[in-house]
Amino acid sequence: MNNFLKPPPADNEILSTLYKFKKIFRSVGFFTGCMNLLLLAPSLYMLQVYDRVLSSRNEFTLLMISFIVLILFLMYAALDAIRSQTVIEVSKKIDAELNDRAFNAAFEQNLKTKGVNAGQALNDLTTIRQFVTGPSLYAFFDAPWFPFYLFVIFLFNFWLGVYSAVSVLILIFLAYVNERITHEPLAEASTKSVQSANVVTNNLRESEVLESMGMLPAIRSRWFALHSQFLEFQTIASSRAASLGAITKFTRTALQSFALGFAAFLVLKNELSPGMMIAATLLLGKATGPVEMMIGSWRQWRGTVSAYERLKKLFAENPARVLGMSLPRPKGFISLEGVFAAPPGASKPVLKNITFGVGPGDVLGVVGPSAAGKSTLARVILGIWPSTPNPARIDGADVYRWNKDELGPAIGYVPQDIEVFPGTVSENIARFTDFKAEDVIAAAKSAGIHEIVLRMPEGYDTRIGDGGHGISGGQKQRIALARALFGKPSVVVLDEPNSNLDDVGELALIAAIDELKARKATVVVITHRIPILQGTTKLLVLQDGTARMFGPSAEVIQALSNSAGGKKAIETQESSGPPTTQIG
Repeated sequence: MNNFLKPPPADNEILSTLYKFKKIFRSVGFFTGCMNLLLLAPSLYMLQVYDRVLSSRNEFTLLMISFIVLILFLMYAALDAIRSQTVIEVSKKIDAELNDRAFNAAFEQNLKTKGVNAGQALNDLTTIRQFVTGPSLYAFFDAPWFPFYLFVIFLFNFWLGVYSAVSVLILIFLAYVNERITHEPLAEASTKSVQSANVVTNNLRESEVLESMGMLPAIRSRWFALHSQFLEFQTIASSRAASLGAITKFTRTALQSFALGFAAFLVLKNELSPGMMIAATLLLGKATGPVEMMIGSWRQWRGTVSAYERLKKLFAENPARVLGMSLPRPKGFISLEGVFAAPPGASKPVLKNITFGVGPGDVLGVVGPSAAGKSTLARVILGIWPSTPNPARIDGADVYRWNKDELGPAIGYVPQDIEVFPGTVSENIARFTDFKAEDVIAAAKSAGIHEIVLRMPEGYDTRIGDGGHGISGGQKQRIALARALFGKPSVVVLDEPNSNLDDVGELALIAAIDELKARKATVVVITHRIPILQGTTKLLVLQDGTARMFGPSAEVIQALSNSAGGKKAIETQESSGPPTTQIG
């Protein structure tokens, strides 16, 4: 990690944020310098007591130098308190600057790759913030001051200064060796730790499947294989660090003890006064203190570097979206022209040359075999995934670039994999926004779930557990439908919305679609079931990622029926991609 007091590259968001507080960090460095100067007070006090007070036996002198030292100690305490409060405030400001960015980047990464441990980014931000505003920062500010203490010792006696300088260099060398022998295993241990945590987070989410089919031992074995590698690398690093730590502790203790002996030898040779002997020994402790702190902080430094690299990569892969001018609430005109799209990271497009358009009051049914690209189409229409070379558009605007905070209230979406969130039923329906009770009830009635919610233990205040714990699959799907209808959205996309519904639930879904059509919303329904297609106005048939048929529902159904009977009722249009059949 570069020194954050230097101007960072413009594209490095983390260092750019830290650079905003450069003046405050410089102030912290200034306070640290003053505190290091004040740390001379104990040594000078010892020097004066031994060489001046004891020889003169002057009580007034003792009283005055004691009073001066007390004032200096109070100044040190005041500077320490100011420095601590300053870095606490900086810590809060750094978090305020970066937490939204880290959260959004983790969210967007999860959009691209399901199962990413989104909490890791926030943990990495916490690690960086705690390092640059914690005790380890003081160690780096204190480190440049050890030459000053050595200089003072040299003023006392040249050879004692040489001894002290050699002692500090030996400790620095041991710190360097510690870094060299622990760097690689610590880096590997950090990587394996993140991987094993991801395995636990992703796999144990499906605990019912693991329990019912006896898959837990196999999953546990996969996790333990990664965990064992983490333990192995951590053990190697800890063992090496412990061995070298014991050597360092022995060396430090021996050097400091022999410093007193060497100083005593100089006193016997009349080359040093007793007061200087005690003062120099204390100063050597001050000189080695920052070095010892840096040795102690080295592992935290390595962890911070790993966290920094992960967060930097996450930010680079998920740049902050550039939000354009606010747009009016969409009316619901959806258009795709020559759209190719694939899941993020995929090398081959799933959707190929898709072209169609629908408008307010249309109910578009999307049908096709599994893996035809139906769910990918839903994500492209909603702007969850980008498309090339042309974007999906709503009311003529690129939906992927549209500010989702503004567009979201006008969109309703029921995904194929239903997710509800910990909270009350009303909060889930209202999308966790501030809501009016009548709006939640209206959405629930539109989804045909109002009576069902009233029969729950606490009605709309019934709490839903993590992952929808406490409600059935059908209830979860109908709550998701009510959530999609909340706020009377202009565009509603339903991906297999009846997969968990019984006959009553499916009738309620059909009624909800009819209501949406009556109020001129644009509806896209992806389904395998025929009954729900009866309420559609247009049909799109996908096969192998291409639009094989598109047109009014009755004509497409008739064409499919005739095609099955060997009659041709479709007209193929030439295009640069796979043929799309327009009906009518």
